[in-house]
Amino acid sequence: MKFFIDTADIAEIREAHEMGLIDGVTTNPSLMAKTGRKADEVMADILGLVKGPVSLEVLSTDHAGMMGEAEKLLTLGPQVVIKVPLTPDGLKACRALAQGGAKVNVTLCFTATQALLAAKAGAAYISPFIGRLDDVSNDGMQCIEQIRTVYDNYGFTTEILAASIRHPIHVLQAALIGADVATVPFSILKQLFKHPLTDSGLEKFVADSKKIKS
Repeated sequence: MKFFIDTADIAEIREAHEMGLIDGVTTNPSLMAKTGRKADEVMADILGLVKGPVSLEVLSTDHAGMMGEAEKLLTLGPQVVIKVPLTPDGLKACRALAQGGAKVNVTLCFTATQALLAAKAGAAYISPFIGRLDDVSNDGMQCIEQIRTVYDNYGFTTEILAASIRHPIHVLQAALIGADVATVPFSILKQLFKHPLTDSGLEKFVADSKKIKS
């Protein structure tokens, strides 16, 4: 499974990058707003640091607007992936961009049938929002499982990018089902390291090392 970090915080991206754990970055307008910086500056910093796929989201909701924004974003670097919403105009833009050789991440996916449409439109990535489905008493993991089955049935190459991940169990479940990518907040990435037996075992090793005679 590939890991993308879901943030626009350069310090978090840099630390995760130095760990050697992330394969790419996903962003959205909400994450950009949290930085308090100009979007152009944030995007330039991310693209200067990360060589893997970087999903940058269009803000327009109409086809023409999406295409205009996408054309500008694609000039920022070869690793740019255009992020569009799962709407009729979004899928129309996805088709046009994919046919032109661009990679597209279709976001705000909540059903396997939506994911099927995105794959047929040529999406490189589909982003089902696990946590948001759980929030409304649906089963986010069941959605991932259904998408995996549909894609495997028909040989679609669209990668399943598990998004809206809320805790480490989401990561484990997505990996067991066969999601291609998990995009995680930095806080969740750090939690994947943690286990009380690791901590207590290390404490014992350190304590015992002090008893070794030189």
